[in-house]
This record gives sequence, structure tokens and C-alpha cells, in this order.
Amino acid sequence: MENHPIQRRPIDMIAPTATKVRTILGEFSGRLSAGLSKPARRFVSEALYGIMARQSVRLTEIGRSLEETIPLNKTETRLSRNLGRPELRRRLEAAVLGEGSRRIGKRTLLILDISDITKPYAKKMECLARVRDGSTGEIANGYWLCQVIGVENESNEITPLYDALYSQRAADFVSENEEIKTAITKVSAACGGRGVWVIDRGGDRGELYSPLLAEERPFIIRQKGDRHILFRASKAETDVLAADCPMVYATHIVREEQGKEVPCRLDYGFQPVRLPDYPDIPLWLVVVRGLGAQPMMLLTTLPMRKKRSVLWWVVSAYLTRWRIEETIRFTKQSYELEDIRVMTYERLRNMVALVNAAAFFTAVVLGTKVKLQILATHLLRAAKRLFGIPDFRYYALADGIAEVCARSPRRSPASTADPPQLSLALP
Repeated sequence: MENHPIQRRPIDMIAPTATKVRTILGEFSGRLSAGLSKPARRFVSEALYGIMARQSVRLTEIGRSLEETIPLNKTETRLSRNLGRPELRRRLEAAVLGEGSRRIGKRTLLILDISDITKPYAKKMECLARVRDGSTGEIANGYWLCQVIGVENESNEITPLYDALYSQRAADFVSENEEIKTAITKVSAACGGRGVWVIDRGGDRGELYSPLLAEERPFIIRQKGDRHILFRASKAETDVLAADCPMVYATHIVREEQGKEVPCRLDYGFQPVRLPDYPDIPLWLVVVRGLGAQPMMLLTTLPMRKKRSVLWWVVSAYLTRWRIEETIRFTKQSYELEDIRVMTYERLRNMVALVNAAAFFTAVVLGTKVKLQILATHLLRAAKRLFGIPDFRYYALADGIAEVCARSPRRSPASTADPPQLSLALP
């Protein structure tokens, strides 16, 4: 008789997969918390495990995941005390940027996104501000998030690099422009100036050009129609220039609208322009028709010429930003960030840094083999994600990590020793 290798069923893979996830997470949390005190290192390990095991930022849920023999309220008190450490956010932010920067190349897109956390019924949370709910357009109580994601052009493999919570009511708040400039400066410094910044409308404010142009950081920024730029030494509004721009190329794409695939023709061209405040720096206005009633206008530092592939690279870079918008939101939705209930501003900011680290672990640190094992353990839920969300993988992975931890419960080992010097190979 032939000997055939025994094929493991998904249910048989749960315990070893859970052990492997915990081991990799322990090494990762050790690297993140290097240099912190022993209690802080233990907290980082426990918090990351709890956030992913329970898909929640509530300290009660994180405490439950640890399955300690002491009363839950004592565990929650310890977690809350450690979450208030002022050095936590700075260390986590620097560590994630340090690891993520290795994946950023010269032409990697650095997508900057401003979003919100709404807390409509909250009253006592510190520095609670008024924000515009991105899903409804209504004004509500909450906080702002400034997020930077790395992704290759025409890809959807993301690298969460930076995620900072801020409030206009905080004592150290200056302006939204300053928050954006801080993100650009920190990420660019960590990446050694590599990457191409891609920013939506609102990024075309005059003040935001200074950290990009002064440091020669390449960018693609969507323009509003009433912005003034220089064309042949004369000042003109962008929508006027777009109307006169020759459309030299056309490309057919397929768009998804209300769950249906719709063929779409894009016509595009460019005009050489300059900014009134920076008349000596050559720029290009790339104009795209076919995505709506009005043309899409993209200002870029990348030199344009009459070559289809050169223009299309800029157009597809911005389309990549659109395509991964749902993926960008996975950080907030997978871990129920809007359910955050800590009261102090320091703890809020630290929790967002922890959630960004959890997203980085899910998207980057876990190798391809482990990711496939995680998905195999919960095929039904993964299938539901496939039909419900355009890019389901990161949502499904977050679901899968929670499920393998729930079905093979065991307390995550505290990462209190000095972290190992070996680093994981990034996929």
C-alpha cells in the first residue's frame, strides 16, 4: 500500500497556528517595546494580544483575553495604568516606522489620509472635539486621525506606517496643517526620503507644499478647481487649465459601482505648470476625464512627457489610493476603534498607536504561510468577507487571528525579557 501524508483538517491546525501566532507576536512586541521598563514591555505584549484576540480596544475585553486568575477589575486597572505611560506612543510610533520603512522604495506610494473617530454620546472624554463624520457628513463629537499607508502602485499589499489621534481642543494642538506636516516629516525621515506622497483634496493647501518642495519630496496631490497656478507665466485657476488640457491618451478600465462592474474610458493629458509661491520649481498638472462630471486634476513633481506609461503611472497611483480606501479603514473597523472608552487624551493616543501596531503585525509581520493557515482555520468567515468587502484579506486575517486565539485559548506570554536581535523576514 502507498503511504500518503496525513492531510490536516483546518480544525486540527488551530492549536499549532495559535501557538505560532503567539510566538511571532511575542518577538514582535519585544522589538516594539525595546528600551521600555519591564512593566511597560509586559503591557505592550498583553495589549497587542488582547486587541487582536478580542478585536476590541476596550480594556475589559483585553483583560478577559489574558485569562488571569485575579479579578477582572484588577487586571483592567493595571492595563489602564500602563496605558497612560507618556513614553509609550513615541516608542511604538518609532518602532513601527523603523520596521515599516524597510518596505518603502523610491516609488512606493505614501498615502496620507485624514479620518475621524466619532463618539456621539461621549461627554467626559478628555479633549473631546467636534468632527465631521466621514460616513454621514454630519458633525459629531470625536477625534481626528492622521494616517499614512505605504503601498506599491497598482497593488493592495499595504504597510501601515503611521496613525496619530489628535484633537483641536488639546493643549498642544496648533492646526490640522501642522498635524499633516508632522506626519510627512516623521515618515519621510524614517524612510530616508523614499516614496511618493499621494494626498487627496485638502492636500493642495499652500502651507502643505513647504515640507514637500523644500525637501524635494515627490508628490501627487489632487487639486480643487479654484486653486491658482502659473501656466506660461500667467496665473489661472486649475479648472480653466483642465478645460484646455489636450487629452493625448485613453485607457479603458473597469470600475465597481454599487456592486457591479462598469466599463469606463479614461482620457488624460498634462500641462506644465508652477505654483505662484514657488515659481522656480517645475510641476505638472495631470488631467483625467471619465471619472465624473468634472475632470480629476493631479499636481505632481514627477516629470511628465508625452509617453503613455509615464502619464499612466501618475493616474494609476491615484486610482490605487481610491482602490485601497476600504483597506485603509480596516484598522478602525477590525478592532472597533470607535468603541474606545478610555477617558484621558494620553491613553487615547497610546491606544491608537497600539492599534496601528496590531494592523502592522497583521498586514506585514505574519509571513505568507502563517496567513494562509489562519485563513484556512475559518473558511466560512473568510468566504463571507470575500463577498462583502472588495479587499477582504486584512479583515479576514483579523477575524482569523481572533478565532484561532478563541478556539485555542491560552494566555499570551509576557514579553518582559530583552528582545531577540534576530528580526523576522518580511514577506
